[in-house]
Order: sequence, then structure tokens, then C-alpha cells
Amino acid sequence: MATITRENIGLLNEKIVVKVAKDDYISSFEKTLKNYSKTANIPGFRKGMVPSGMIKKMHGQAVFTDEVLRTVEKELSNYMANEKLEIFAQPLPLPENDARSIDMNNPAEYAFAFEVGLKPHFDLPDFNKEIAKRYKVIADDEMVEKEVERLQMRHGKMTEPETVTGDDNVLNVSFIEMDDQGNEKEGGIRKDNSLLVKYFTESFRQQLIGKKKDDVLTATLSDMLTGKEKEWVLQDLGIELHDASADNKNFRMLITKVGLVEKAALDDAFFKTSYPQSNIADETSFRSAVKEDIEKYWEGQSRNHLQHEIYHLLVEHTHIDFPESFLKKWMQNGTEAPKSQQEVEAEYPVFVNQLKWTLITDKIMRDQSIEVGAEDIKSFARKQLTGYMGMNTVDTEQPWMNDYVTKMMQDKKFVEDAFHRIQTEKVFEWAEKNVPTEEKVISADEFASILKEHEHHHH
Repeated sequence: MATITRENIGLLNEKIVVKVAKDDYISSFEKTLKNYSKTANIPGFRKGMVPSGMIKKMHGQAVFTDEVLRTVEKELSNYMANEKLEIFAQPLPLPENDARSIDMNNPAEYAFAFEVGLKPHFDLPDFNKEIAKRYKVIADDEMVEKEVERLQMRHGKMTEPETVTGDDNVLNVSFIEMDDQGNEKEGGIRKDNSLLVKYFTESFRQQLIGKKKDDVLTATLSDMLTGKEKEWVLQDLGIELHDASADNKNFRMLITKVGLVEKAALDDAFFKTSYPQSNIADETSFRSAVKEDIEKYWEGQSRNHLQHEIYHLLVEHTHIDFPESFLKKWMQNGTEAPKSQQEVEAEYPVFVNQLKWTLITDKIMRDQSIEVGAEDIKSFARKQLTGYMGMNTVDTEQPWMNDYVTKMMQDKKFVEDAFHRIQTEKVFEWAEKNVPTEEKVISADEFASILKEHEHHHH
């Protein structure tokens, strides 16, 4: 009968030794060998008529070794199930194990040792000690006016005047990097772009008035652009935002096209184009819909920010011990692509943080009896499809929709990804109801600054 011993070798780190005797594996070995002789294909013998002695001589040792190791694995698995051991990853065989000692001609007791990392018990932080900010952005008249104008431009008619006349002109341009002698820089940047005249600096805009197709202007990026507009162009040109040399780069800007959008009129046709699902009949109702959309957008951003805050509250304020030694060994040797010790040390902090969040999520799901069922995943598939197709309202029970959902439910990768995304959403829904929040009304610019600072702080 197999015997199993267990000893602690570190924090949440244990060594399990499985000893199997001859009686534990010999009958299964003989049965497997017998079945092997029935199916073996060996020239000169009819199938099923190969002498057992020949089979044992040819394949016996390999079959014997496999049966011993399979018995060890089965006993280890049964032991962990009976003891209700919750472990990370898989048991790691220890170097002292030597399968070469397994000898078919001398059946004996064999011992194999494994190292396991145990999952810890822990408590979530006291939510009442933390208050998260829930920001609320109110769309003011200026924001509504800008969005109305954007929609008018988006649905307006593009014309091609001969010259630049003002801020609303659209310019198709080519940015060409120049060297100190005023020639195109060899291997330099050359990129096409499209910009509104009003995006340029005030002094540069004055130089653009009266310009036409094929005209050229030369200046540094800092002379042409500033603020967010400059950041957009830098990114488009492939220049790092914090590159100190960026401001001094000289560019020739070739105008390849002058355009002007004639704004759409605030009439029934425009209202219908902008909001096809609504019955907007006048400008007041239209502006109310725009205001609602803006606030809905910022409400989504606010919820995302709150969830980020809750995530960091949970991860940073939940104390969890980990079997660090075991996890690093598993990272190094337990995966398909072995890692160097240096790689493990560099990746461990991010790895253990992700592991921590997984444990927290699992605990909340278990303690709060939160479940993700097949219907949740089907609903996720439907919403994903309607989102891809840009459909706000659609009969989700149409045959083609059901066919799509049935197909996706057979896609293992999709189901796993959907499960984790739904699980995360449900955990945050629970947390939002249990973490005390304080609402603060804030401007869009202030909130954008908070988001930027938050991103910088956590990355």
C-alpha cells in the first residue's frame, strides 16, 4: 500500500514524498503489458498472437516505468484531493527523483518527492476605512457647443477652396524632416497628416492664410504646434513625447490639399443623421441629447477610474503571503519555455501582483456566491456582436444571432476570455456597492488631469 509523507520546507512550501510498493503497481503493469500484446503489430506474427515474452523483452521496461510513475501521480493526486490541499500550479518533481532506478526485473518500493506551493488564507481589507472618489462631470454650455460643432463638421460637406481663409480650413500636409543645411534629411521622418488650421499656433496660423496647394512652409514643431495638438503630431511622426531634441527638429510642411467643411445646418435631416434612433424635432432637444451623451461618456470614464481605485485598494491593502521560493522555481522550470534566474527576478513582482488579484477575485466570487453561467457568456457574445456591427437595438433571438452564439460557445478560447471578463465585471459591481464612495462634481479638464496623473502614478 502506498504511503505518503509531508513536511514543511518553507512559508506555504511543502515537500510531499510518495512511496509505492510492488502491490500498488504490479497488477496494472501486467494488465497493460497483456493489452499491449493484443494490439502490437510485429512483422512475422499475426495481430494478437505475439508471445508475451517477446513483448516484455521489447517494451516491458518502458511500460513498467510508465506504470510506476502513473501510480505515483495517481496516489499524489488522490492525497491532495483527500487532504483538500489548494496549491499553485502543479507539484514540481524534486531533483532527487531518479526514474532510472525503476527496474522491471527487480520490482520494489519506489519513492518520489515533490514540492508544492500552498495557497494562503487571507482577509480582505476593511472597506469602511477607505473612501473612494466618484467623480461626476457636468457638461457645460461650452462643451455642448463644441460637440454640436464637431457633429456639424462631421456630417458637413467637404469643399476644396483655392486658398486657406481661416481656422476651419482642413489641410492635408506632408511633414518632411530637414537637416541643418535646409535639405531633406537622409533617413529622416516623412509623414502625411491632416490637420485643421486652428490646431496650429497663432503665429503660424497667420503664415497659413492665403496659402494654397503645393505651397511650402518650414519651421520647428514647437513653432507650428503646442499642447495636445503637438503631442498628437509627435506620436504620429513616431517621436517620443519626452524627446528633448523634438522641439529643435526642422520640418518642411508641404500643403497637398486645402479643404473646408461646410457645417451641416441644424435641421431635421441633421438631427436624424446624428441620432437615427431618436425622434428629435428641434434644436433644444438636440442639444439636450448631446449634453446627455457627453455626460454618459464621462460617467463611463468615472466608473473606469473608480474601478481602478478599487483595484489598487484591494491589491495594496490586502496582505497575502506567497510561497516565493516555490513560485520562482515554477516560473523558471514549470512552464513550456524555461526562464533564466535573471528573467524570473525581473518578472516576479508583476507575476505575483497578478496572482494576488486572481486570489482576491476568487475569494470574492466564493464568499459572495457570485457565479458566471452559460447564459452570462451567451449574453456577452450577443453584446459583443452587436457592438462590432454598430447596432444599438436588434432582436437578439434572430436565428443568425443564435447561430453565432452557438458557434462562439464552442470556441474554448472565447469562452475562457468571456468568463474572466464577466467575472471581473461582477466582482467590480459587488465592490462598487460595498466600498464607501464620495461624489465630487468636477470639470472635464480637471478630471482628464486626474486620469493622466493616475496613469503616470501606476505605470
